[in-house]
Amino acid sequence: MSRIEPVPVAVVGAGRFGQHHARVYASLPEADLVGVVDSDLDRAREIAARHGCEAYPAAEALPDSVCAASLAVPTVCHAPVGDPLLNRGVDLLVEKPIAPDLDSADQLIAAAENGGRILQVGHLERFNPIVEAAAEAATLPLFFEVHRMSPFSPRSLDIDVVLDLMIHDLDIVRSMVDSDVDKVDASGLSVVSGQADIASARIQFENGCVANLTASRVSTEKIRKLRFFQPREYVSLDYVRRTGVRITLDDRNRPRFRTLPAGRGEPLQRQLSSFLASVRDRSQPRVSGRDAREALGLALRIGKAIGEHSRLVAKTLAASGRIG
Repeated sequence: MSRIEPVPVAVVGAGRFGQHHARVYASLPEADLVGVVDSDLDRAREIAARHGCEAYPAAEALPDSVCAASLAVPTVCHAPVGDPLLNRGVDLLVEKPIAPDLDSADQLIAAAENGGRILQVGHLERFNPIVEAAAEAATLPLFFEVHRMSPFSPRSLDIDVVLDLMIHDLDIVRSMVDSDVDKVDASGLSVVSGQADIASARIQFENGCVANLTASRVSTEKIRKLRFFQPREYVSLDYVRRTGVRITLDDRNRPRFRTLPAGRGEPLQRQLSSFLASVRDRSQPRVSGRDAREALGLALRIGKAIGEHSRLVAKTLAASGRIG
């Protein structure tokens, strides 16, 4: 069996997510971690020292030997930092969401397609073994209930909870439903930031499927659950515990209970290994830039609906004399 030549990689952004990308790359035989980039050079040096690679203050300082990189900078910096990397021939895995707006997403997609580069987006839950098992079980899902709740963290407050958390489930639901979105209704509330920190959305697809999603980053506990119903079948999974059940009615309407067979492995390791395989084989990544753009477009549509609902509530409160 021939040995796989390691891909020279870098991590751009050494924050909460970037440090884990560096850790996993350093552990993968198919990767050669060349460097860690961060504008806080001391932080870059700290992470680089853990894994025996170099630290750099900016992406343009990376050596020409780097073929691929994870981009884990703030969302607003994805296009300004990612576009030059793609243009110099570096394949990219960009943390989700792909960008803060569709124009920036299009900029990254165009740079990748024009240069023949791989552009994968880090919708990590696609690589959760239990989600993979549920996706295989999804034949004709017609109703979803999804809850994603997290305790407060000061990270990612530059984006709302829809782009921060709910977008994971928007991507998963979209990947399971073979239909375009018809209607979106949503509401949300700002609690600790200047943007929505808790949100609820109802999405109706053109084929009649309905998805109800709730996301919160001001919860007292971490919850990651998804349920869907399809003809004569119910599937329920817990992302955190990586457990799931599939209940099917037989021809006598008796329920048959089956455990969803989930594989093993850390989702991030599975994601980065998949990215490196696409880099080596020049194959389509599991979550392409265009896939991520669709999820972003839906998330922004939900954000717009939340804004409209918030203005209606403010108008109602003003009319009642409850606020000035």
